[in-house]
Amino acid sequence: MNSSPLKLIASDVKVGNRVRIHDFTNLYGCTIGDDTKVGTFVEIQKGAVIGRRCKVSSHTFICEGVMIEDDVFIGHNVTFINDRFPRATNAQGQLQTEQDWKCEPTLVRKGASIGSGVTLLCGVTVGERAIVGAGSLVTKDVPPCAIVAGNPARILRTITATTQVRLPAGK
Repeated sequence: MNSSPLKLIASDVKVGNRVRIHDFTNLYGCTIGDDTKVGTFVEIQKGAVIGRRCKVSSHTFICEGVMIEDDVFIGHNVTFINDRFPRATNAQGQLQTEQDWKCEPTLVRKGASIGSGVTLLCGVTVGERAIVGAGSLVTKDVPPCAIVAGNPARILRTITATTQVRLPAGK
């Protein structure tokens, strides 16, 4: 990992081998697995875990409570949410502290792909090898091998052993 004054990487970040982190990142209290790439303008908060061989594209926000397993693709400008009822102040009118809200976890299973511009609400699981289409709003669990898109995200089809997700070369 290259050192740069343009990267804010706290001393409590656990970084695996051969991890590539681009400039203009803000990482603290998180764990990043081997061979993972983190793009420019990404923030990864404390307690977030990124698996091995993942790609986190630019302008993405990964908050506390997010667990991303191995081989996951995260597109550009993806936002994870960890608070179901966000507020600036508590009932007494004071700025909230960590005691005033509940962090709800989100899980992205192995081999899933999250398209650019997706927002994932807290408390959801994206299943293994699932694909979330660009611009979607994920409000509930995505089954394994499902392709979902929309606002809210809905199942379009399921990936099977014979499904070709990629177009053949030249198409």
